[in-house]
Amino acid sequence: MSQFYPVSQPSIGSKEIAYVSDAVASGWVSSLGRYIEEFESRFASFCGTRYALAVSNGTTGLHLALVTLGIGANDEVIVPDLTFVATANAVVHSGASVVPVDVDESTLCIDVAAIERALTPRSRAIMPVHLYGHPAAMQAIADVARKHDLYVIEDAAEAHGARIRGRRVGGFGHCGVFSFYGNKIITSGEGGMLTTDDEALYLRAKRLRDHAMSPERRYWHTEIGYNYRMTNLQAALGLAQLERIEEFLEQRQQLMQWYRAELADIPGLRLNRQHSDCTNVYWMVCLEVAGLREDSRDRLMRELKSKGVDSRPYFYPISDLPMYRPADTPVTHRIYQLGINLPSYFDLKRQDVAAICAVVRLAVSELVSV
Repeated sequence: MSQFYPVSQPSIGSKEIAYVSDAVASGWVSSLGRYIEEFESRFASFCGTRYALAVSNGTTGLHLALVTLGIGANDEVIVPDLTFVATANAVVHSGASVVPVDVDESTLCIDVAAIERALTPRSRAIMPVHLYGHPAAMQAIADVARKHDLYVIEDAAEAHGARIRGRRVGGFGHCGVFSFYGNKIITSGEGGMLTTDDEALYLRAKRLRDHAMSPERRYWHTEIGYNYRMTNLQAALGLAQLERIEEFLEQRQQLMQWYRAELADIPGLRLNRQHSDCTNVYWMVCLEVAGLREDSRDRLMRELKSKGVDSRPYFYPISDLPMYRPADTPVTHRIYQLGINLPSYFDLKRQDVAAICAVVRLAVSELVSV
């Protein structure tokens, strides 16, 4: 195969170039400018929330959510063990402790029963992650949170547009946080968005985002804040991408259909989960091969790359990282070794997926025969 297929690449068109060029020409290139407010307003409408607050990236958005809610030292935040490390790191940056729990094998999202087993008097919040674009069980999580007076912060970094019974994620918890990194469904290069229906939470987060400057008295600060602002340039790119998001989401559904058609008859392979009540946006195409271990998974990835198909492994368990506490999470520890992500971007065509899957078929068959 002469062509190389990366795992991800953004789709940047004439609209994105026009909006960013306009922002540059306006002179408003930092954290003021019309694109920021418009991006926030349009994103809130997209998610069905009252408010959206643009931030510098998804990680700072998570941290801002935690500190805005008053979560800090001596508090515990329950997170899924299978997630990108930023979920846990934001908790540590707030001063709280990370409590990793297992995931539900049917969704790869946080296991509600595991949440209840992990509760202690120090528990203050649950941070479910809509992993790889599939929503977590937000209704059941909300029920647990109400029962135990806990906050819920949705880590929706990978799930722009995902739905539960027709309702988009980002408004099920006290707040949601999205990422616009370059490999996400829409991108602003770097950047993120905090969504909420809570006016008080929104106003406090907005204040803390800008060094906690008083809105009535310029350069007057009564507490320590943060520089977590998005630039007008980033917002211009993000707004152009948001105006194309339905196109992006439709293409990801099509992409998943192509992968399923090409790989459906191979024993021992499993692609992305899809719960009947949910709409998975398939941020990444997930491929699990029964019987893999970390070393054989890595051999598979090397073989794919040698044939022009890039891939990436599932995330390591948070509880295995040296900064965090060990945890008894058998599903996470089994699943992470089985899974890789395959090329998952807008510009892939039907023939590209066929070529990728031909390489996958051969590589898997050779691995199984060893």
